[in-house]
Amino acid sequence: MALKRAVSITGEICQIFVKNNMQWFGKPYMPDDLRLYANEVAANKLASIFGHTGYLINLGAQASENREKSIKSLVQEINMATDLGLPFLVMHPGAHLGTGEEAAIKQIAAGLDEAFQATKHSPVRIALENTAGQGTCLGHEIRHLAEIFQKVNRPERLGVCLDTAHFFEAGYDLRTPKGWNAAIGEVENFIGVKQVLAFHLNDSKTDLGSRVDRHAGIGEGKIGREAFRHIVNDERFRDLPGCLETPKSADMHEDVENLAILRSLVKQ
Repeated sequence: MALKRAVSITGEICQIFVKNNMQWFGKPYMPDDLRLYANEVAANKLASIFGHTGYLINLGAQASENREKSIKSLVQEINMATDLGLPFLVMHPGAHLGTGEEAAIKQIAAGLDEAFQATKHSPVRIALENTAGQGTCLGHEIRHLAEIFQKVNRPERLGVCLDTAHFFEAGYDLRTPKGWNAAIGEVENFIGVKQVLAFHLNDSKTDLGSRVDRHAGIGEGKIGREAFRHIVNDERFRDLPGCLETPKSADMHEDVENLAILRSLVKQ
């Protein structure tokens, strides 16, 4: 249904959850499920389909039952993504829950190593997402993502997904081309722009540097519509997918409006 919904509003990109995003584990796919999904992929011809991990996963936690569940849940999701033929799963790096950034980054890298070893025959990558830095969440500084890249045994299984609202809420001012280039310059210096796999194109309900994660429709937040002009026209990312994670109602008219705004800003 996710693919059908995307096509129904003229979407070209679709981000999906491979299972219920608020449960640790899902039922394995049956052959009929996979056939049905493959038929929808073939019928709808979307330009890109990728996944997002469930929200319970926190690889930054210290040894605990929840950490063990997080790793097992991630392994299941990578296997499910493999079955669906997805190229990558977007994942929030995790939260330190009071232990500090350094300890959590070590735990995240170790958890990824464990998950990658358990799925060593899978081509699915994990796209670490930059975050707003709400609470004790890591990823609001690009260096956090870079340190994870440096510590994992298989960095080729990693990538990056950049969220515009999270950038802004973390203190990166994207409203001018200079500010946007400064933010991307940090990505280039720490990680390399070739590691960027996708974008989440969201406005922010909260102020610059608020560290509060609240998304808004394009032009309805503190970033503003005009900022997305230099974002969507950045030639470095011309061929990369971008998707909306903005508020929506059942008929998805907000997505239709947001897509129209973004497309109107693209230089022909």
